[in-house]
Amino acid sequence: MIRICWNFECTWMTSDDWLHFVGVKMKIAVIGQSLFGQEVYKELRKDGHNIVGVFTIPDKDGKADPLATEAEKDGVPVFKFPRWRVKGQAIPEVVAQYKVDAVRLIAEGKAPRITQPQEGATYECIQKKDNSKIDWNQSAEAIHNWIRGNDKVPGAWAEVDGQKVTFYGSTLVDNGTAANGQPLEIPGASKPGIVTKAGLVLFGNDGKTLMVKNLQFEDGKMIAAAQYFKAGSSAAVELNEEEKTFAVWQSILTNVSQIDDSTDFFKSGAASMDVVRLVEEVKLRASSCQLQNEDVYMNTTFQDFIQMCVRKLRGEDDEEELVVDYVEKNVNNMTIKMPHQLFINGEFVDAEGGKTYKTINPTDGTAICDVSLAQISDVNKAVAAAKEAFEEGEWGKMNPRDRGRLIYKLADLMEQHQEELATIESIDSGAVYTLALKTHVGMSIQTFRYFAGWCDKIQGSTIPINQARPNRNLTFTKKEPIGVCAIVIPWNYPLMMLAWKTAACLAAGNTVVLKPAQVTPLTALKFAELAARAGLPKGVVNILPGSGALVGQRLSDHPDVRKLGFTGSTEIGKHIMKSCAVSNVKKVSLELGGKSPLIIFSDCDMDKAVRMGMSSVFFNKGENCIAAGRLFVEDSIHDQFVKKVVEEIKKMKIGDPLDRSTDHGPQNHKAHLDKLVEYCQTGVKEGATLICGGKQVQRPGFFFEPTVFTDVQDHMHIAIEESFGPVMIISKFKSGEVDDVLRRANATEYGLASGVFTRDISKALYVSERLNAGTVFVNTYNKTDVASPFGGFKQSGFGKDLGQEALNEYLKTKAVTIEY
Repeated sequence: MIRICWNFECTWMTSDDWLHFVGVKMKIAVIGQSLFGQEVYKELRKDGHNIVGVFTIPDKDGKADPLATEAEKDGVPVFKFPRWRVKGQAIPEVVAQYKVDAVRLIAEGKAPRITQPQEGATYECIQKKDNSKIDWNQSAEAIHNWIRGNDKVPGAWAEVDGQKVTFYGSTLVDNGTAANGQPLEIPGASKPGIVTKAGLVLFGNDGKTLMVKNLQFEDGKMIAAAQYFKAGSSAAVELNEEEKTFAVWQSILTNVSQIDDSTDFFKSGAASMDVVRLVEEVKLRASSCQLQNEDVYMNTTFQDFIQMCVRKLRGEDDEEELVVDYVEKNVNNMTIKMPHQLFINGEFVDAEGGKTYKTINPTDGTAICDVSLAQISDVNKAVAAAKEAFEEGEWGKMNPRDRGRLIYKLADLMEQHQEELATIESIDSGAVYTLALKTHVGMSIQTFRYFAGWCDKIQGSTIPINQARPNRNLTFTKKEPIGVCAIVIPWNYPLMMLAWKTAACLAAGNTVVLKPAQVTPLTALKFAELAARAGLPKGVVNILPGSGALVGQRLSDHPDVRKLGFTGSTEIGKHIMKSCAVSNVKKVSLELGGKSPLIIFSDCDMDKAVRMGMSSVFFNKGENCIAAGRLFVEDSIHDQFVKKVVEEIKKMKIGDPLDRSTDHGPQNHKAHLDKLVEYCQTGVKEGATLICGGKQVQRPGFFFEPTVFTDVQDHMHIAIEESFGPVMIISKFKSGEVDDVLRRANATEYGLASGVFTRDISKALYVSERLNAGTVFVNTYNKTDVASPFGGFKQSGFGKDLGQEALNEYLKTKAVTIEY
């Protein structure tokens, strides 16, 4: 609630009462504070009322109240007083300032007269604890408004277990939030409250719900509402000599002669600045003990505070246990444990309505398990959690070096679970296990370690500018995180694509909502579990398996998402780019389709060219964004090259990806297999020569034969469009016609990667300069590294993954100029 002076009275009003102001334009003086006061102020301005003055609280820790900030921005006079009365008598200085136009009009009898609505209003000042008791016979929204209107002073309260309990931090939530928890009887409430892992869920008389985050007891102790039934359960911790150095209260509470276990920080005279000093003193003694001011308010006695600090240092700070409903399978000589629910705000939860789908093992076409299928409401919850974690949570306030420490810990956990991750990746995507272990998982771990090292090296610069004499100027730039980032990844490298984008995103200080490909969600969900166990705060990482049309579209449209990173087809990338522009002009980075040319000259190392040429096409079953979509082979060596390739293909073992001797596993899913069959049929119809392959392997699962086409002409469909499968497209070029083959290689709308094989270094440099692609490989292929930027040109997209440049995709640059 907020106090408004109008007509002949000052009154307290809820947000519902503003409806009575519609159509009436008044001069108004506002007394209030907090985000709610800011919200009401903005609504009044929006409705055309003239705000002639704002009375609010003084700045706290150098930061103005949100209501004051908003009013000052509009040039409205702001008056900041710590109190307005002393022992029931008005302070003259405040009264003098309060005589703004609205009050003068009242005094002169010229103010517009409007009948005061009774509903939701009272003429009695409620800045008294007795008047702020919660009336439970109201809607959830009304109770929510009452609690936040009284937050923080005097605090809305109710009787619970025979004592006054004050409620803080209210939000409206969906009814499903109360599904799991312990009931708490509250006299007068329509239903018992539910203590959940997220907070205390309360019910209005309309059956709808709200949640409060914190509770305060009569003795002044504040606890997280989720810890209500655990408030008195903590056992004492014995301190060692090093840990006793945290007993820093004596230097702060100078008026207390002896500090003992029962000494209360605030009852001993401590104020808010002392809280800040205490937190900083502890940080000086142990940088790994990351306290928040709220930790002090929730542990007000010396014993509670010291033991809370020690538990944090020992990693025993009674963090909520991560609850995972695993699907367990005995496979690959191990037991793998797979989460299968959505991961939102640090918890694994079912999708709205309990919707699920089956994820399929491409090796045999059987279902692995049911996976939660995210809905639009789930996207909204995940984005809200990510926004809160960024704006209000520990992540946004964390020292960059500590952020890096957590990401290093995450990489270590991934390494500890690398065999399990590789096995999950293999059964969910069809990747050969040895390749999954080395590349899918191995490079993912390297990526997180690389970007963990960048966390404390993100910096701006100082810039000399033209001085306006006689004054001088200092201009510098700051690199700041963007905020909530959405990441949408493909199915070919499920974990590695997650790592390439998420690692840079987190290193920059952002929070993320990630949608894995619907057909390969399992390693992303396992990653979510490891991120939680590494200590990443709630809301920093959120994982939503679901359809691109629903989840991906909502992420593109969501106004609170400020950046979207996408890897996938050019067609979908264009649609995402349009949606991001229309919604709120999101920053976008796109890694899209490719048709990468590989030019093989006659002076190459033939054996290496054959070996690397095969890798350029058949690596990861051809499901590789930089796969060589078209090979140009100099005519004098063409036949020899093709013969050697076919000989090597005959040696390849097609089979179970978990078999260590397998070279070639199944394609990712049935729809993709069908497209490959159709693609090869088109090539044959157009007149290309099918040397080998082109068919599905006759066995269970989604296996496709390694395929080679020759005599491919530039106009053919298979020369223009990528297969994204194990299909080698070979065209000849005449000896000595370097510029002509370059023209043909560049005659595509794609520009992701390219390659050249030659022993002539001058020719190699000439060709690499003229190939129009984001990556050029010379006498090698597929050699990516976490330190080297990766991204395409033209319709292969823009923006970079990996390397220092990837950080810029998740940062914004602010310029600051100071005159002195």
